Amino acid sequence: MYEPAVQSVHHKCTLLKARYASGFSIRLRLYSARHPLFCCATTIEVGLQVPLTVRRRFNQLRAAVRRRIRYRITRGGLLFCFAVILVAVAAAVSANNLLFLILATMVSTLLVSGFISRLCLAGLELDLLLPEHISAGRAARAKLYVRNLKVWMPSFSIRVMGVPERMGESLARAGEQPAILTAPIYFPVIPGGAVLEESVDVRFMHRGAHRQNSFAFTTRFPFGFLDKTARVTLRREVLVYPSIEAQPGFAELLTAIVGEIETHMVGLGRDFYRIRPYEAFESARHLDWKASAHTGDLQVREFAREQEPAVEIFLDRDVPHELEDWFEHAIECCAYLMWSLWQMGAGIRFRSQQFDIRVPEEGDVYAILKYLALVFPQAGKPQEGPADAGSFQVVLSAAPLRFRELGWAPAHLLAPEAFEGSGLRLGK
Repeated sequence: MYEPAVQSVHHKCTLLKARYASGFSIRLRLYSARHPLFCCATTIEVGLQVPLTVRRRFNQLRAAVRRRIRYRITRGGLLFCFAVILVAVAAAVSANNLLFLILATMVSTLLVSGFISRLCLAGLELDLLLPEHISAGRAARAKLYVRNLKVWMPSFSIRVMGVPERMGESLARAGEQPAILTAPIYFPVIPGGAVLEESVDVRFMHRGAHRQNSFAFTTRFPFGFLDKTARVTLRREVLVYPSIEAQPGFAELLTAIVGEIETHMVGLGRDFYRIRPYEAFESARHLDWKASAHTGDLQVREFAREQEPAVEIFLDRDVPHELEDWFEHAIECCAYLMWSLWQMGAGIRFRSQQFDIRVPEEGDVYAILKYLALVFPQAGKPQEGPADAGSFQVVLSAAPLRFRELGWAPAHLLAPEAFEGSGLRLGK
């Protein structure tokens, strides 16, 4: 008579095992406590809750270990420990009760110092509000927020400083990422339950997607015997653009490009577009007096705006492994040229393999900088021909001869040889 019930419980146990494997805890409920299979269901439930409890305890222990407190004895702490040893030896040799009292006071002072400094670091949270656009190598203004979760106890003498960390695979270069905080921030006191705000300068040294930033709380309160440090990691993705600072040779290249563009534009006039009514505060230089006398109202000659040829910059991603350092220099050169030409109001067309954008018609300069922040060399990418033969062309490629065969006639062709030495050497 219990066969249907057994099959039902077996089916529920199967579902329970499947859901338990996915990481969820589900309680098996039976509507009748006097059912013969109640004991079996209870056994299943307890058997599942015990592993979940162990897993939860393990996760809590792992989190505690990750945010472990690191101790470093200061010079004052070493002197105090040396004094404790001397007093202990003197008390043991002389059997003087007063020395034993002094020894107990010194040891208790050391223990209380460690306990109070540990309480000062407990319950502290940190958040960093970064600007939307960050460029590598350039200091950016950010907001640092420190919150004290302890309602009943303040934290004293807290310093916040950056921690160097290992860069991930998403960043441009392997190695160690320096601390992003340019200087430590000192808080004399953080009241209980309060949130303090401080403006800080942050600097990222490499382009790419930074997915975590490490900081540390340190304190020597109350007696300065121990320097305790608690590490905090903010896990968020920050996109850092390439450096847009002028490096040796970049300014000379920009000056040559601007001068050649102006020479290319000499002799181009403007075409007449229409005559329209005069608007307030307009210049009287383009007034058409004949049309104004004919209509009785002031009329202005309007001209069609010339479409200036855009500066077409092509970044070749077909770069062998041994020239990756040159590729990084080429990216920084592209970023500098894009940023400078955009500030001058020049039209830009940036191209690379499977990427093409015109500024300002199809986007802004930040769309190009975002692409340059994440781009990487990829050998075997085919080269592409010029999009506009009348444009002013700048090509950065490790194989310049192949671009000339495709019909490019660049005003500046920057090959790896152009970046040799301490600066950029211009070439045609």
